[in-house]
Amino acid sequence: MNQFYFNINLNKYGELRRKLEQEKNIFRNTAIAFAFFTILLYVLALVMNSNLAAKLQNRNELLEEIKKEIKDYQVSGEYLSSRDLERLYKISTERIFWAKKLVALAEQTTDKIAITHFSFKSNTLSLFGITKVDREQKEFDLIHDFVEKIKRNEQISSDFPEIKIVRSRKDIEKDVEIMRFQIDCLGKEFAVEGEEE
Repeated sequence: MNQFYFNINLNKYGELRRKLEQEKNIFRNTAIAFAFFTILLYVLALVMNSNLAAKLQNRNELLEEIKKEIKDYQVSGEYLSSRDLERLYKISTERIFWAKKLVALAEQTTDKIAITHFSFKSNTLSLFGITKVDREQKEFDLIHDFVEKIKRNEQISSDFPEIKIVRSRKDIEKDVEIMRFQIDCLGKEFAVEGEEE
């Protein structure tokens, strides 16, 4: 008599179920990771878009300002506007020809006075200089004469109507007694304001 034997693996269903669970977990993790990276890329794209939009807005504003300035400075084809004439007048009357002033200053400076340096600030030309102390000549008179010469020179006094000695003091430089001084040449506007006060 022939006997047949069947082997039934009762764990087969459990293994299939475990594999299905693993595949579900892998799918879920992949979907979550994909969603996370998609959201991250979207946020990065939004930030970059926002930055680019801000830069574009700034560029547009700058372009509009430049266009406005160009419009303001444009001269029409056949005539000059009153505003253009005012600008030309301001340029021609308020500019200072420094080369001529420096030549005139050099012409007025004698060999007994040396201008060490000068500065121009707040519409005031300040001259800093020295002169050697001489027993035979009063150094203050020498400085005063120099100021008077400058006042009489039209190249200097035309733009600086008020010229005055601000300070002076004695000093010793390399065993030589000298007088240091400062002369201020006040510009037109400043001189007028000073007189009103």
